[in-house]
Amino acid sequence: MTLFETLVLAIIEGLTEFLPVSSTGHMILATSLLGMESTAFVKLFTVAIQLGTILSVVVLYYKRFFRSINFYYKLFVAFIPAAVLGLIFSDLIDDMLESPMTVAISLVIGGIILLFVDKWLDNPKIDDSDEITYITALKIGLYQCLAMIPGTSRSGASIVGGMTQKLSRKAAAEFSFFLAVPTMFGATAKKLLDFYKDGGTLTTHETGMLLIGNVVGFIVAIIAIKSFIGFLTKHGFQLFGWYRIIVGAIIIILLLSGQSLSMV
Repeated sequence: MTLFETLVLAIIEGLTEFLPVSSTGHMILATSLLGMESTAFVKLFTVAIQLGTILSVVVLYYKRFFRSINFYYKLFVAFIPAAVLGLIFSDLIDDMLESPMTVAISLVIGGIILLFVDKWLDNPKIDDSDEITYITALKIGLYQCLAMIPGTSRSGASIVGGMTQKLSRKAAAEFSFFLAVPTMFGATAKKLLDFYKDGGTLTTHETGMLLIGNVVGFIVAIIAIKSFIGFLTKHGFQLFGWYRIIVGAIIIILLLSGQSLSMV
C-alpha cells in the first residue's frame, strides 16, 4: 500500500464514518477505483483505521464519557445486537464486502429513505441522548445491524433508528457517534485477531501506514463531526439522500454496462 492510497482511504474514512453515506461502501468503492488488490492487509487497514475516528468521538465528547456509569450501560445494551449478529453472519458479511453492486443498491435504497425521513419522523420528543431508556438503546442497536449490509451506513441506520424512537436529529446523531465507539472498537479487535490467527504479520511499512491512516482519519473525523451536527440540525437528510442516489445510480449503470470500477 502506497502513502497516497493510505491518505486517500484515511480521508474517506474520516469524512464518511459519521455521515449517513456509508463509510464501508465508500472504502470498497475507493479500493476498486484505485485498483488496489484485496490483500489481507488492505482488508485489515480499511477496518483498523476506524480507531482514529473512534478517538475523535472520545475527544470531542469527553465530558459525556465521564458523566455517568449508566451512559456505558446504555451503550453496551445498544452494542449487543451488532456483536451477536456480527459473529453469527461474519462470513456472509465478508462475502458482501466484495460486491460493488451490493454497495450501489444499498446506497440508492438508503438515499430514497433519507429523502423522506425528515417528513416521516418530524415529531421529536427527546433532545438529549442522555434521556433515552435501555429499551430505546436496544432498539437503536437493532437498527444499527442493518449496516452489516455494505452501503447501508452504520451512522445512517442508527440515526434513523433513534429518530423512530422520538429522538431529535441532534440527539440521534450524538448517540450514533457514541455507539460507534464500542461497535467500531469491537470490529477492529475482531479483524486484528482474525488477521493474526491466519498467520498475518505487519511489516514496518504497514505499521507506519496504519499509524498515518489513524492520525489522518482522526483529524478529518473531528472536522466532519462538527460540521455534520450543525448541517443536520438546520437542513436534515435530503442532501445526503440525493448524494447516495446519484453515486449509487452511476455505479449501477457502470457495472451493468460492463465497465470496471478499477482505474488501472
